[in-house]
Amino acid sequence: MAEQWATLGVDLHLEPTGPGLRRGLTDALREAVRTGRLAPGTRLPSSRSLAADLGIARNTVADAYADLVAEGWLTARQGSGTRVGDRTVVPPAGSAHRRREPARPAHDLRPGTPDLASFPRAEWLKATRRALTTAPNDALGYGDPRGRPELRSALAGYLARARGVRADPQRILVCGGFAHGLTVLGAVLRARGVRTVAVESYGLGVHRDLLTAAGLRTVPLPFDERGTDPGPLKDEGAVLLTPAHQFPMGAPLHPDRRAAVVDWARRTGGLVLEDDYDGEFRYDRQPVGALQGLDPDHVVYLGTASKSLAPGLRLAWAVLPPGLADELTAARGGLDTCGVLDQLTLAEFLTSGAYDRHVRSARLRYRRRRDALVAALAERAPEVRATGIAAGLHAVLRLPPGTEASVVRSAAWQGLGLYGLSFFRHPEAVTEPLDAVVVGYGTPPDHAWAGALDALCRALP
Repeated sequence: MAEQWATLGVDLHLEPTGPGLRRGLTDALREAVRTGRLAPGTRLPSSRSLAADLGIARNTVADAYADLVAEGWLTARQGSGTRVGDRTVVPPAGSAHRRREPARPAHDLRPGTPDLASFPRAEWLKATRRALTTAPNDALGYGDPRGRPELRSALAGYLARARGVRADPQRILVCGGFAHGLTVLGAVLRARGVRTVAVESYGLGVHRDLLTAAGLRTVPLPFDERGTDPGPLKDEGAVLLTPAHQFPMGAPLHPDRRAAVVDWARRTGGLVLEDDYDGEFRYDRQPVGALQGLDPDHVVYLGTASKSLAPGLRLAWAVLPPGLADELTAARGGLDTCGVLDQLTLAEFLTSGAYDRHVRSARLRYRRRRDALVAALAERAPEVRATGIAAGLHAVLRLPPGTEASVVRSAAWQGLGLYGLSFFRHPEAVTEPLDAVVVGYGTPPDHAWAGALDALCRALP
């Protein structure tokens, strides 16, 4: 009987209440359907299976089902079993006052997300099959807290070849996205006694918030035409930079300043946190190698698949200096918290060459979008200048002084999701503010790009 009970039908949690088993079961089923806990179309267990689960007579379940079919709560058809009928669901008490989700813009030009419609589904599926077929059984266990060795080895080879990173697989930590890696780093820095982290005048507020949540104060560095100025760095414990393609301004860090920030780290024992968020995408310039290649002992290299593939994979990596690897591994806990199958698939994707093919294809697609943006501006908004366009998935459009707020409002009226440059400015930045908007050209699918450009040009002065 135990084996029969364990293998019957689908599971359904019910707690019959009230006088009599039949009425109690009927009321419990009706309430589950009425409140939406059992969605329309849900197939219910057979009367035999549910009776065995509840320890009651089969006829009691059959009678309860029949009552609810007669009332219209359930439907029963020969061959398709008993299902929940198509009825209006009454929301739980208090839900009428829940906050309504904001309407999505018709065209999302906010930077940070690639074209998700172009995710290489077929190639990814092939890689998944190959990876799963060849994976050892122990790969499906809890695993190394640094991540799967197959992925760490593949990343070491790829980053050395494509980004000039000096990476030892033993010192690579696979993370659940860049934010996860930065959170763990913040905790380790705080435990080391660091209290202040220098950041760029313009950057992502969410990254500053993560450092603040770790108990660290962020101080902005000056910014000019040569990029972030590391000159004011003194006894800060670390500095967070986007040296290959400053976010959001778009320029690479000047070679003299790259050398200066590394010299500061060597002199003071500080750490450089290098955010290489979109290093694969360049168009009109030679690739800018990772800063980490200058001094692997003082630079933490942080990369991610969020721009090259999709943020939903939640896969990122940190290449760590020798003295930091054990601390970060311990700080993230004793288990690998990233999905093993996605790690194995990405490893296969990298080693098979599929990743390089996808990046080259995406690079051409995004370049066409960027070129269309520049051409549209030249024709319809000649006073607006696009900067930071030699690489990446976004452009900064310089505006006449005093017009940023009005352009952002106009963009909202045109159904555009768009950020002004001031959105990314550190509250304590001393750099002279600029009027501009940051246009991401990665998110809209190809078929919607022309419409997005039309709406953007209507919003510009």
